[in-house]
Amino acid sequence: MSGIIDLSHPLQDGTPAYPGDEPCRLVQTKRVETDGYASFLLNTGLHAGTHLDAPAHFLQDGALVKDLPLETFIGKGCLLDVRGERTLGYKREYDSLVEQGDIVLLWTDHSKKYGSPEYYGCYPVIEEKFAEFLVRKGIKMLGLDLPSPDGMPFAVHKRLLGAGIPIIENLTNLAALAEIRTLEVMAFPLRIGAEGSPVRVVARAT
Repeated sequence: MSGIIDLSHPLQDGTPAYPGDEPCRLVQTKRVETDGYASFLLNTGLHAGTHLDAPAHFLQDGALVKDLPLETFIGKGCLLDVRGERTLGYKREYDSLVEQGDIVLLWTDHSKKYGSPEYYGCYPVIEEKFAEFLVRKGIKMLGLDLPSPDGMPFAVHKRLLGAGIPIIENLTNLAALAEIRTLEVMAFPLRIGAEGSPVRVVARAT
């Protein structure tokens, strides 16, 4: 279908993983020319590449990915241009831009460093006041072209996930949304009983 924009990095052998996580390995184990069919084996942590964090990622009794309502993963998108900001904070203009039920996407352009040491080494982070604003607004999900919205002790993760707001990390191609006035975002993870999942995130103009 035309007009669908892919916001996901490909999941492949060697896909970057968060420092300390299991590396992503995708290897071919069977080949058509020798075995009559093709088969691949995927061995990866669930936070490599473009993925979703469910509440169970940081909360003792938080929901697993499989327990999240399907309607969480589709909705009106709201792109916020935060390029050039080292700390992502609340701005008054967001009051009118962000609506209840939105899937908010933060465009930092940090995805240009994906695959380099700088990607995980130094990235913009979200202020807790901004996270509180997103919780008050009742957004569905937060997506960002960053490896994480914060660092230790992961207060922003805990605040958003504690409010039932999943987080999509390692987005890409957000620049393609810049000229779209209204858009829909779809980000369906695997139906998996775990704290995270790879996710294919797409958007289209509405």
